[in-house]
Amino acid sequence: MTVTIFTHPLCGEHDPGTGHPESPARLKAVVDGLKRWVEAGGPGAAEIAWAEAAAARADDLTLVHDARLVERVFDAVPQGGYAYLDPDTGMNPKSGEAALRAVGALMAAVDAVIGGTAARAFCAVRPPGHHAEPGRAMGFCLFNNVAIGALHARRAHGLTRVAVVDFDVHHGNGTEAAFRADPDLFFASSHQFPFYPGTGSGADDNAHILNAPLAAGAASAEFRAAWKDRLLPALDRFGPELILVSAGFDAHAADPLAQLYLTEADYTWITQEIRGLAETHCGGRIVSTLEGGYDLRALAASAVAHVAALAAP
Repeated sequence: MTVTIFTHPLCGEHDPGTGHPESPARLKAVVDGLKRWVEAGGPGAAEIAWAEAAAARADDLTLVHDARLVERVFDAVPQGGYAYLDPDTGMNPKSGEAALRAVGALMAAVDAVIGGTAARAFCAVRPPGHHAEPGRAMGFCLFNNVAIGALHARRAHGLTRVAVVDFDVHHGNGTEAAFRADPDLFFASSHQFPFYPGTGSGADDNAHILNAPLAAGAASAEFRAAWKDRLLPALDRFGPELILVSAGFDAHAADPLAQLYLTEADYTWITQEIRGLAETHCGGRIVSTLEGGYDLRALAASAVAHVAALAAP
């Protein structure tokens, strides 16, 4: 069955500021890389479909976020130039619309995968989302796209047990915060630690919140061991009805913002492992979304490796 890539041109118009690493060029690199791969006709490429993301409504954001935060973010969107929610998290006049498209992509992807019109989905969107907490935008993120997608799966489709797995180099503190009080929402993350945002040590993990902190300098062996020995077995025990992926590619060896040393082969491997558990527990249903990744060449190659593994026969 088809793997659908959800995206929207407005996601490329969000600009957090001159010289900011979370630049519009990131999305262009990902989309262009995926289109080149499809045109080259690699394994699974014939199964790719493209879809334009509809905009979420502001009240969809309150599945995860406080209404006051939603209002505060949209009130801060500038008429011209840039505005900053914190020193890392900037907006231009298109940022509010882009954020609604990013959330809308996750919701549409969940609908497609659960409704059976797509086997799996990848959301090529920005701004990213996994740092956005219920009451705070931060870390380049306005709203938590993946967590809203998970709660949408419950509200719209009656699912109970939903999992998010996160292999971005930074801990998904916002997703963990949104999920911590609910044992039917599962979150597992590997990430560099100590590192921004300073959370994810694993000290307060439980059966549905699991973290695998990796020291600076860790590479494939440590990454794969963390998932194989700790995180994937916990996901297996959880038995999800749907798996969502925070697919950050900034743990790549070429990335300028971090000090882990993964390669495209590691992203292929972890995607295959997640896919295997999805096939065991939830009919193969996976919705993935772009998070970090700041070396454009490595970002594009890693996204292609990830989507190719989602689409492989």
